[in-house]
Amino acid sequence: MKLTKISAIRRKELRQAAFEVLQQEGMAGATLEKVAAHAGASKGIVLHYFRSKQELFEHAMREANLSLSEAVNARLKQATTPRGRLEAIIEGNFEERFFRPSICHAWLSLCAEVPREPQLARIQKVIHARMRSNLMSALVHLLPRAECEAVALAITALIDGLWLRAGLQSEGLTRDMALNQMREYLKYRIPR
Repeated sequence: MKLTKISAIRRKELRQAAFEVLQQEGMAGATLEKVAAHAGASKGIVLHYFRSKQELFEHAMREANLSLSEAVNARLKQATTPRGRLEAIIEGNFEERFFRPSICHAWLSLCAEVPREPQLARIQKVIHARMRSNLMSALVHLLPRAECEAVALAITALIDGLWLRAGLQSEGLTRDMALNQMREYLKYRIPR
């Protein structure tokens, strides 16, 4: 049996606390003190494991992205057709445990920092590259190659836009509504 180091457990707890504070406060209101209080620790403990607020929230973004990525990958493993792969990617991006106003708001807060934070920009670049790769692996079997890039970009933009909308309003846009928007686009762009 492999033992997990206490430091690894503590870092994970602090990353999760940071993401939860981010959901409540946004990036502007999130402080190391609030993260520490949420985790039941001191600011000194937070700074022991993370050198700065930026580093802590970078790791929180990685943690959140890993969870979403795992959800998409679990669905992709079940898909047996290119259309099924496409639906798995879309449904995974709108899983109920992630597609909630508070989480969408936290994602927005992190994305707003991308132009100023090179580490967050690097993470965002990886996220977009993974999304493109996953989409292209399905689209090349459904459309002429020359159309795939544009459709992959449109799907990504629609997903991001629906997350943006959910993050900006506290109520209204449900998972089902978002999935219906995605399906309407696919019906128009990739007829069966």
